[in-house]
Amino acid sequence: MTRNLDVITIGRAGVDLYGAQVGGRLEDMGSFRKYIGGSPTNIACGAARLGLKSALITRVGDEHMGRFIREELVREGVDVRGVKTDPERLTALVILGIRDEEQFPLIFYRENCADMALCEDDIDEALIADSRSVLVTGTHLSNQRTEAAVLKALTLARQHGARTALDIDYRPNLWGVAGHGDGESRFVESAKVTAKLQSTLHLFDLIVGTEEEFHIAGGSTDTLDALRAVRAVTDAVLICKRGAKGAVALTGAIPDSLDKGETGPGFPIEVFNVLGAGDGFFSGLLKGWLDGEAWPRALEYANACGAFAVSRHGCTPAYPSLAELEFFLKRGVIRPDLRNDAELEQIHWSTNRKGDWPVMRVFAFDHRMQLESLAGFTPDKAGAFKQLCLRAALQVQDGRPGYGILCDDRLGRRALHAAAGTGLWVGRPCEWPGSRPLQLEPALGPDCGGLEVWARDNVVKVLCFCHPDDDDATRSAQEATVQRLFAAARRNDLEFLLEIIPSKVGPVDDLTTATLIRRFYEIGIRPDWWKLEPMATPEAWRNAVAAIEENDRHTRGIVVLGLDAPETALAASFRVAASFPLVKGFAVGRTIFAEAARRWFAGEIEDAAAVAEMAARFARLCDVWDGSRARAQEEAA
Repeated sequence: MTRNLDVITIGRAGVDLYGAQVGGRLEDMGSFRKYIGGSPTNIACGAARLGLKSALITRVGDEHMGRFIREELVREGVDVRGVKTDPERLTALVILGIRDEEQFPLIFYRENCADMALCEDDIDEALIADSRSVLVTGTHLSNQRTEAAVLKALTLARQHGARTALDIDYRPNLWGVAGHGDGESRFVESAKVTAKLQSTLHLFDLIVGTEEEFHIAGGSTDTLDALRAVRAVTDAVLICKRGAKGAVALTGAIPDSLDKGETGPGFPIEVFNVLGAGDGFFSGLLKGWLDGEAWPRALEYANACGAFAVSRHGCTPAYPSLAELEFFLKRGVIRPDLRNDAELEQIHWSTNRKGDWPVMRVFAFDHRMQLESLAGFTPDKAGAFKQLCLRAALQVQDGRPGYGILCDDRLGRRALHAAAGTGLWVGRPCEWPGSRPLQLEPALGPDCGGLEVWARDNVVKVLCFCHPDDDDATRSAQEATVQRLFAAARRNDLEFLLEIIPSKVGPVDDLTTATLIRRFYEIGIRPDWWKLEPMATPEAWRNAVAAIEENDRHTRGIVVLGLDAPETALAASFRVAASFPLVKGFAVGRTIFAEAARRWFAGEIEDAAAVAEMAARFARLCDVWDGSRARAQEEAA
């Protein structure tokens, strides 16, 4: 029987508000980072990053946080057919921080929350039947309604031949045996909890927990006695997590020492954040278990994923992609603080970016200087015109993927903000128009701290007029500015687009652009996007593409700029560029808006006519690009 899913996780889904400051009390936190959270949610995302097809069964509220969880799950590649929207309850929240490597102050806001309203009616037999395995977490055994949902899912899983797994995930205050202020507590003895867990353990093929979690499941604070008590009621494989000692797999009778179980190699890394480590561990374990690996190999995956988690801020954001995990296992630990391993972090960033942009049709109206030179210009009129540009872009997009805009904040703020949530790719310029040596917009501040307030779907774009023949002073000044901006973009989780135009500085040949690209990589700049001027020869494009691919095989790609060229000239350049798959499309501005802007600012045409003219020009360029790419693919075939 063919199944479309590898694993379904069931249970908690909430929003983690993670204190951004490390080393202080939660009372003193000044800002927070927002992530999705909840053990089964984290595991579903971690498994998806490793290439497993995962789904989540839970409930979220009918509000902004619920929509955030749903949208993030989709971006992570998690199937959301089992995510129900609860119209009466709010999405759960967790506020937490990192005090040190052992203390993590944590408050659960889960009173009558959406995920604890999960019920039997939310369990779809067809969805369960479509998966190779079902994983539940202990919290949802703590409530009669959610327990009924879990038991129904487990029963259906067994009926349809799916494997079953339990993450004990013991949180005493979620079982009602610890107070609200004890969110970080991981163990409180409770005969009631032990009895409830033991009544379900026979339903599982795999049970995972820390030593303390097996203490509650087995009803003893002696780990071996607890494991024997668990073994007495289940034949499941038991995975006991032992912190710095790694983990052990117990497939049969419990030995007289945990050291006699099957183990996988651990990793000597610095512990920065223990929160979410177990969920990362389970994601890696699932990869090995479902791929049929031997337990030592599966535990190696699990230990590595746990190592990533404890070395980074946040839970789901810390988990590795499959490419990252494979790289790490092959190369090994270079420095114990993984979050400061530049090579590893680049792979983590570039293989976990959200969204897919195989085609880029971008209307660039981020121009400022060109509009300021028009007769009739005022800042207010410029802002109104950029809103017309956005209307034209949306008209051509018509809800379809693969379209975008470049828009500035200084003159185009209303259009920039209105573009959020439309499905458009949104790039935003940082350079002071026409500057050479490169200067940045003053609003960014001397350390580019202004990026902190940018919307997270904005892409940082900077245009640098540079040439291989630049004198040392100019080159150094410009490179330092780009480095400062790039570091700030990464610090704020913003993608980065670097635009270079050497032809405005000096003569160019087939190697000019490639030489500049290699230089930026040499100084540590790893753009997510490159924006390159049209190059006349296939050899020039071939050299540029090679320069990028030899330095970053995970780059998003290249877009071609227009330089105010007429449509016929752009069509010719598109035909050359489209034969290179790394070139994803174009980002063109004045060719689309220049004539409409001149007439509109002069009062010769109304809004509707300007929108119609720009939409027609933009649509024609989209057709030209799509046709060029289609012909190139036919020729390659």
